[in-house]
Amino acid sequence: MRERPRLDPNVESEAPAGTLLTDYDQQHFVTYLRLLDAEAEGADWKEVARIVLHRDPFGDEVQTRRCWESHLARAQWRSREGYRRILD
Repeated sequence: MRERPRLDPNVESEAPAGTLLTDYDQQHFVTYLRLLDAEAEGADWKEVARIVLHRDPFGDEVQTRRCWESHLARAQWRSREGYRRILD
């Protein structure tokens, strides 16, 4: 890793897209792991969004869900394919 990941960083409204690992991905490595763990445990997305992503699912449910979905999708991509980019 180029930069040490932070343990609980703030997140953007949407995670990066595409097939290249970004600085954002590096900084949010722990966030992605927390999202994957929560998903594996069947945690409620609203609780995960509130705790991990620092979003209020009751204030703006649509935007918060979009944020959660994009970050979870990015975490899943990184665990399936994105890790290979680290080896390049």
